[in-house]
Amino acid sequence: MLPVFYPILDVEAARQREISPLKAAREILEAGAGILQFRCKGFFDRERLVELEKIAELCRQTHTLLVVNDRADLAVLTGAALHLGQTDLPPGDARRITGAEMKIGYSTHNEQQLRAAASQPVDYVALGPIFGTTTKDNPDPVVGVDELRRLRSLTDRPLVAIGGITRANARSVIQAGADSVAVIGDLFPSDGSSLRARVKEWLNLLA
Repeated sequence: MLPVFYPILDVEAARQREISPLKAAREILEAGAGILQFRCKGFFDRERLVELEKIAELCRQTHTLLVVNDRADLAVLTGAALHLGQTDLPPGDARRITGAEMKIGYSTHNEQQLRAAASQPVDYVALGPIFGTTTKDNPDPVVGVDELRRLRSLTDRPLVAIGGITRANARSVIQAGADSVAVIGDLFPSDGSSLRARVKEWLNLLA
């Protein structure tokens, strides 16, 4: 089972808030998060790899599950789990790289994709965007809480809800059947308070 609070450390979101991904990861882990996804949609150069390796070491020290977005090779290199999207390497092919033991998550955006995921060798599925989101350039149509509630029965895997989830609406998402809520934008405070404090706020909310 996944932790209820699933923070996603998006490199671009961190840059916009003038905090390094390594510093952000340290604060998230110090606050007690049980899982952390590293998401880099831009060019992944050697400097970024070194940064990811340092974050992976922090996760090992705190016994936190690290998840690498999109890249099976980097997940293997850093001993992380892997999260795949609809346009990434198919999960079956990714398994040829990762082996059978690695935990793999898989993004879905509608009923058809969620049904198709049932035949994929993945450990959990994500569904979204539940609400409108600003962290994707071309977001898929909004799913909504009512549709989440209807679709929940279509999978027996742990389900992570994602997209526009904030402290104000997170409880409604859990009540609709999500096992976890993935948070990107509302992970970063806009009032100058610390990321560590925000994560603790999330953990208390979902406890």
